[in-house]
Amino acid sequence: MEELKWVPSTVDVTRPSVARMYDYYLGGSHNFEADRAAAKQVEQIFPGIAQSAQANRSFLRRVVRHLSAEGVDQFLDLGSGIPTVGNVHEIAQQANPSARVVYVDYEPVAVSHSNALLADNPNATAILADLRATSAVLAGARETLDFSRPVGVLIIAALHFVPDSDDPYAAVAEYMADLPSGSYLAITHATWDSLTEQEAAEAKQVAQIYSNSDNKLAIRTHAEVSRFFEGLDLLEPGIVTVDEWRPDSFEDHTGIYGAVARKP
Repeated sequence: MEELKWVPSTVDVTRPSVARMYDYYLGGSHNFEADRAAAKQVEQIFPGIAQSAQANRSFLRRVVRHLSAEGVDQFLDLGSGIPTVGNVHEIAQQANPSARVVYVDYEPVAVSHSNALLADNPNATAILADLRATSAVLAGARETLDFSRPVGVLIIAALHFVPDSDDPYAAVAEYMADLPSGSYLAITHATWDSLTEQEAAEAKQVAQIYSNSDNKLAIRTHAEVSRFFEGLDLLEPGIVTVDEWRPDSFEDHTGIYGAVARKP
């Protein structure tokens, strides 16, 4: 059994975690044998999963840089996962050292390690909470963020683990309703749009692996992803795959939609 100081005693390291599997895909070290075994099963079916995770992370970096250039200096990162190189606070505080960041995740390892990493950073913190618990998250975020000024809300690779039965659309709308004009919403979301018959069969096998983790997949279409941005002004080029959103280098095509919108 792996015993490390950043692992809370309540964590079941024998059950795969989507946050720790994602950490593995990104080349991180905050994962356990169960996470690696599940992730390797996915890689056998879909060898490009690590590249997709990296493209997703690259999108996040581009978004934070763009919003920082637009004057946004506050970020609420929902479903933030385990800290890796190029995290939101690193990018935002490069642009503005006083930028504030609140990370939110319900994975104890992610939050424990985040707060250890941020111990000497007074403008960034991590909250242990489920993004679906909007009232609790907003209350915790207000301790660090000033909701009278624009906030960039980041929901990266998280909503495809929230089923329709939990009404993720209402949760996203509630977050944006609490924020002033000039705030932004950035989302990435897995999709099966445009898959070939073989790819669709492989995707179903991947979904089965995730069904044994702490979250099942809730894949959505372009139209369904569009609903998250109702009432907001989409930035160009709209809702596209993450490799097509204002790329700054060549990346392979992915099955992940990405978009950013501004609250009018």
